[in-house]
Amino acid sequence: MKGKVVLVGAGPGDPGLITVKGLQMLTTCDVVVYDRLVSEELLKYVKKEAELIYAGKNLGESLSQSNINEILLNKAREGKLVVRLKGGDPYVFGRGEEECSFLHEKGIDCEVIPGVTSAIAAPAYAGIPVTSRWFSSGFAVLTGSKADGSSIDPDYIPKKGTLIIMMGITRVEEVKKALLQVRYPNEPVAIIERGTTPHQRVIECLLENLDICVKKNEISNPAVIVVGETVKLRNKLWNYNKIHGVED
Repeated sequence: MKGKVVLVGAGPGDPGLITVKGLQMLTTCDVVVYDRLVSEELLKYVKKEAELIYAGKNLGESLSQSNINEILLNKAREGKLVVRLKGGDPYVFGRGEEECSFLHEKGIDCEVIPGVTSAIAAPAYAGIPVTSRWFSSGFAVLTGSKADGSSIDPDYIPKKGTLIIMMGITRVEEVKKALLQVRYPNEPVAIIERGTTPHQRVIECLLENLDICVKKNEISNPAVIVVGETVKLRNKLWNYNKIHGVED
């Protein structure tokens, strides 16, 4: 009996942002392998007899990507329906492609159920749209920490539009240096810590002060950095979000 693995995007933190299909999969699976940033509220929907495996994925925690791959493989080979519950979207800097490729090579079926990425949701909950007919006709999402240990490559930074940087807090000096090779020092920036959760915090500054702002306010991961003119719309749009229970 061959099992199956389903990569489910849990969304950015607010448990209500998981998709209907993702939630349905949680209620029927036999095993859930979940990450650190997944809301524990979602685990209440898993059936009592299902096995829960914490995969961590934080700096210094024990399970490596190869360990996680082997767990998924072994549980599927036991004939079980395995949900790999990942924060945000599995294919937006979520290593979902690494896990699916590994499983396919081993002859295991792997399905992907997309999730709401924090790259869009965290700014939205902070009153910042990533596009606007007034300010920005496009946006780009970059990682501040690449797999080879380096930070942002300036060649990937667009000159215009909204820029969203994920996983950039621990290397904020390098991120700022790369951005200033392409963007303007006086561009508005918003740093959104723990976006879409009750602990959300938003700090605004100029790009030239990005690293100072992060250190002064002791900002830690998970956090998203938004650069561009759409940050200015927060003054008009933030009140609506406060009605829905998310505060700075």
